[in-house]
Amino acid sequence: MENNLLSLSTLDKEDFDYLLTRALELKQRHEQNISDLPLAGKTVGLIFEKPSTRTRISFEVATSQLGGASIFINSQETQMSRDEPIKDTARVLSNYLDCLVIRTYDQKIIEEFEKFSTIPVINALTDLYHPCQILSDLMTVVEYKGGYKGLKIAWVGDGNNVANSWINAAGILDLNLVLACPENYQPNPESIKSALAAGKGKIEIIADPVQAVENADVIYTDVWASMGQEEELEKRKQLFKPFQVNSKLVSMAAKDAIIMHCLPAHRGEEISDKVMEGEQSVIWDQSENKLHMHKAILETFL
Repeated sequence: MENNLLSLSTLDKEDFDYLLTRALELKQRHEQNISDLPLAGKTVGLIFEKPSTRTRISFEVATSQLGGASIFINSQETQMSRDEPIKDTARVLSNYLDCLVIRTYDQKIIEEFEKFSTIPVINALTDLYHPCQILSDLMTVVEYKGGYKGLKIAWVGDGNNVANSWINAAGILDLNLVLACPENYQPNPESIKSALAAGKGKIEIIADPVQAVENADVIYTDVWASMGQEEELEKRKQLFKPFQVNSKLVSMAAKDAIIMHCLPAHRGEEISDKVMEGEQSVIWDQSENKLHMHKAILETFL
């Protein structure tokens, strides 16, 4: 396993399986009130240029529960806001911290941090990828389905950073991933090309959400307009209406299909309130699992 986690494409199947197993172990130990302190004496820096609830808090709590300390770094309150080069910031922070968790816009920013840092760099979201999210999502799938091999996972909605990371995972694992996205809102072509070249899973991009969810084991959706796309929301609302995950669409999936959403959700847009609160929804367990997967990631990379 590499020293950094910039995208899931740098992992192999054994890395996935190790992180999934360890996260489930850490969750069980937490439920049994057993403490693990592998980060004692370690400090994790969190550089966040985008708002966050779950990712920020789960990384901070994960660090604390593992015995470490975390420092939240608002880039606008540092010299980065005055155009200090990333390579300078990365070198300095490497002298103070033991790990950097970064949530930013451009994937190139996090790649430059990685290039000039001497400590692990973890991608906590860019416009292109969201690797930690998919690792915790796979953890939830394993919890509910007993594994991931051969499952049909249906993505419904915008081909965004979360969708790109699902594609990364499908290229390495034995997943049957079907993504239903409107025309011109499909996932990153390079991510698709690389995953298909790996030849491990089946990846299909279609425009019909009904076809996508037919006999699906997992239905996954996300907001129609991600951070930075707010000005497109009204246009997207009209275009994405047929892609709402509602009771009618869910009825096309396997009877024991689980419903997932990485949150925050716009109820009544990409997902109906009834489905979100329904018996097949695992959204709240999915959200909790970010904490335990982030513990596994921090422990492993530090």
